Amino acid sequence: MPAERAGYTVTMFLIDVSPSMGATRSVELPPTPNGEQRITEMTNLEWALQFVKLKVQEMIFNGRKTDQCGVILFGSEETNNIVHEKNGGYQHVSEYIPIAHPNSATLAKLDTLQPSENSGDPIDALIVGIETQDIYLNKRRTWTRKIVIVTDGQSPMEIEDWEATVKKMNALAISLTVIGVDFDDDEFPFHEEDKSTIKVENEAFYHKLTSSLDDGLVGTCVFALQEIARPDLKQTKSALMGTVLRLGDVDVRPEEAIEILVKASKCTALARPKSWKKFGRREKTDEQMQVDEDEEMTVFAQLKMRSEYYIDRSTQDGEEQDRMDTGSDDEEDKDKNLEKVEKEQLIRGFKYGSTYAPCPDGQFRRLNTRKGIDICGFFHAKNFRRELAMGEVQYIWADPGAPQQQVALSSIVQAMYEKGVLAIARWVSKDGMDPKMGVLEAHVDPNIDFLLWVQMPFADDVRKYTFASLEKLVSKNGESISKHPYLPTEDQLEAMGKFIDSMDIMDSGKKDDEGKPVPWYDTQQSYNPAIHRTKQALFHGAVVNDITSNPLPPPHPELLKYINPPQWALKASKDAIAECKAVFKVKEVPKKATKVRKDGHVRAMDEDEDMLLLDKKPAASRKGKEPAASQVPVSPKLARPAKKSAASDSETEEESDQEPLLLNKRPFNALPTPERSMSPDVDPGRAPGRIIGSTYPLRDFKTNLAQGDVVTKAVEDMGVIIKEVVLRPFASRRHKEMIECMIAMRDTSLKEDEIDAWNAFLRDLKESCLKEAGNSEFWQEVQKLGRSLSLISEPEARKLGGHSEFSESASEAFITQ
Repeated sequence: MPAERAGYTVTMFLIDVSPSMGATRSVELPPTPNGEQRITEMTNLEWALQFVKLKVQEMIFNGRKTDQCGVILFGSEETNNIVHEKNGGYQHVSEYIPIAHPNSATLAKLDTLQPSENSGDPIDALIVGIETQDIYLNKRRTWTRKIVIVTDGQSPMEIEDWEATVKKMNALAISLTVIGVDFDDDEFPFHEEDKSTIKVENEAFYHKLTSSLDDGLVGTCVFALQEIARPDLKQTKSALMGTVLRLGDVDVRPEEAIEILVKASKCTALARPKSWKKFGRREKTDEQMQVDEDEEMTVFAQLKMRSEYYIDRSTQDGEEQDRMDTGSDDEEDKDKNLEKVEKEQLIRGFKYGSTYAPCPDGQFRRLNTRKGIDICGFFHAKNFRRELAMGEVQYIWADPGAPQQQVALSSIVQAMYEKGVLAIARWVSKDGMDPKMGVLEAHVDPNIDFLLWVQMPFADDVRKYTFASLEKLVSKNGESISKHPYLPTEDQLEAMGKFIDSMDIMDSGKKDDEGKPVPWYDTQQSYNPAIHRTKQALFHGAVVNDITSNPLPPPHPELLKYINPPQWALKASKDAIAECKAVFKVKEVPKKATKVRKDGHVRAMDEDEDMLLLDKKPAASRKGKEPAASQVPVSPKLARPAKKSAASDSETEEESDQEPLLLNKRPFNALPTPERSMSPDVDPGRAPGRIIGSTYPLRDFKTNLAQGDVVTKAVEDMGVIIKEVVLRPFASRRHKEMIECMIAMRDTSLKEDEIDAWNAFLRDLKESCLKEAGNSEFWQEVQKLGRSLSLISEPEARKLGGHSEFSESASEAFITQ
C-alpha cells in the first residue's frame, strides 16, 4: 500500500445528537491503586464524543496546518447548512464547526454538546457533509477526503436514491467510517441483546452502504475507542531534495568523472516523545488574597529558563587564596565579589584540553565545501560493520524528470549490486556546510533502482575498548592457568549452553499462511513505550474534564506485547536455570549496610570487584604523606604546588597548563574550603582489565610496583599505554612524559627479569612509529637518548642474572638505524 501523504486531509465528523443519544450507560474506569473496580455513568453522546475528541486531538498533536476538520450535527434544534439555504429541506442538520485546523477551542466546543429533543436524518447529514467538503476543496483536488458518522442507529432515515450518493462519494474518492454505539461486531466480538427493530434495519443499511463504497467501514464504538489508543507508525511521504552524485574528480579530470542529478528523501525518521513543561505554584499577592478570600484556588504558572552571567572577582589578586587560608565561610562576602555581565559582553569559547579557545564569531571558519554526494571508494559488503551505522537512513533516487540521469544511476546501482560492494560517500547538504561520511548501498527492485545512504562516524569518533579474556588467565610468572575458580568447567559450559538454547524464541511464534513458525519478536510491531504512552496521556488529559474521577487507562496491550518474555519461554528454561544454579553454586549475597565515611566522597566498590583477577585496584600507600587524621578533601588544582617535586614523575597536559597560574600564590595550608565545591576526580583513563591508566601512567606504574605482585602486568600495561598515547593525535605535548615512562619501564624490566617484554615492546613501538600514520618525531627523540633506551643486551642482562637474545652490537645498531 503506498504511503499516505502527511496532512492535506479534510475530515467531516457527522455527530448524532438525537434524543436517543442521551441514554445513560455504565462505563468501567481503570481500577484504583488498591485494585478496586470503578464504574461511572455517562450518556451515549459523551461516550461516543471521546472518539471524536481523540481524533481531533491527534490533528492538534501532529501540528500540521493541512490537517483540517469540520463538525456537522444531525438531530439538532436548529437548521443551518448550505444545502438547506439553496434548496430547502434537510431539517435539523446544522454545521456546528466550520472546516479549519482544530485547536483547543474545537475541543471546548465539543464538550458543550448535549442531546436535543429532535431526530435527524443521517443521510441528510451525509449529503450536507459531502457538499460542504466539496465546496471547500473546490480547487484542491489532490487532498484526501474523509467522513466519519457517529450515531447509535436509533434515528429514522430515508434511504431513497442512496445509490446516487454512493456514486458521488466514489467519484470524489471519499472514505466513509461509521462508528456505531453498541453496533454488533463479530470480530471484536460484541452483540447487543434486545435491540430495537429500527436499529437492526439501520445497522444493516450502514453495512450495505459501506460495502458499496470503494473505501467504507462500519465499527462498534467500544472497539474504536480501544483501537484509537493502539500505537501506530504512520507512513508518510518525504519531500524530495535535489542534489548531485559525483564519481571521480570533476574539476581536475572531468573526462573521467561522472555527475548525476539525484533526489534524496527520508527512509527512516527519528521519533521522540513530546517534551514536558514544568509548572510551579504561583504565590498570591496581598491584593489577590483580599479579592479571593472566599475562593481558594491554586494557580500554576509555566516555569521558563533564564540565564544570567556573573564574574567572580575573588579569583583575582590572590583574594580567593586568602579566604581559603583563613577558612572564611561568609557567603555574603562571596556574593559581593560577583559582578553581573550582559550576554552581549561575552565571547563564545570552545574547550580545548584544559583551556578554552575564544571564538568571537560564534563558530570557527567552515570548510570550503560544495553541495553534493561524492563517492570516495568501494569495499565489499561483508566488511560492513553494522554497529557503526548511525542516524537516519536516506533514499537516493535518480531525477524523476530526467531519463538519462535514471539510466546513469541505474548502471552504478546494478554494478554495485552484482559486485556485492558498498560505496563510501561524502555528503554535503549545502555549500559551505560540514561534510558527513556515510555508506551507500545498492537496491534493485523490479520497477526502480536506488541507493540507501546511512551516516558513519569519523575515525576519531570511534573509541576502542579492550577487555580481559574470559577463557585465559596468566599468572604473575607468565604461565597460563588451565584450572581456576574464574575459568568455566565443562559442566558449567554445558549447563549454560542448555540455558541459552532454552531461551531461543526465533522460530517459536505464530505460524504463517504456509504453516511455518515465525519469530516471536517482530521489530515492526515493537513500539517505543515512552512515545506512545506520553501521547496517550496527553490525549486523555485533553478529552477528560476531571482526571481524578476519570484517570488514565492502562496502556494498550500492543504496547506491552514485548515488555515481558513469553510464559512458554520461562517455562521451557525453568529446568535449565535450576541446573545452572546447581552447577555454578549460585547463592544470594546479602546487601552490605552503607557506612558514613568521614574522609569525604570515595568511589563505591562493586560487590564483585574484589573477585577480578589481576584487576583489583591496590590501596593507595600512605608512605611519605600526611597522617590520615589530618586529611581534608582539597581541590587537586590547589594541592599541586605543594607537591612540585612529585609532579615531575608524571607531568600530564593538565598539570603543565595549570601550574604556571599558581607560581605566585602563597604556600597552601590544608584547611577546609567550604566556599567552593570540590573539583571532580580526574578520570585515570584506565581501560577495563588494565592497572595502568593513560592520565597518570608513571604514577600508576610506581604505585603498582610497590605492591610487589603485579610486576608482569604493570610492565605489559605500561607498554600498551605508551604506544597508545604516542600514536594519538597531538601526542607531541606528552613526548617528554612518555620518555620518562620508558626509562622507568626499562629499568624495572632489567631488574625484575622482564627483559623479553621490554625488547618485544621496543621493537613493536619502533615499527609503529615509523609507519606512515605513526609518530616518527617521537622515535627521533628516543634515538637522541641513544643506548640507554635501546634493547637490553645479553651482557646487561647477565649482570643481574637474566638472559637476552640480543648482543651488544645488535642493541646499538637497533637504536641508530
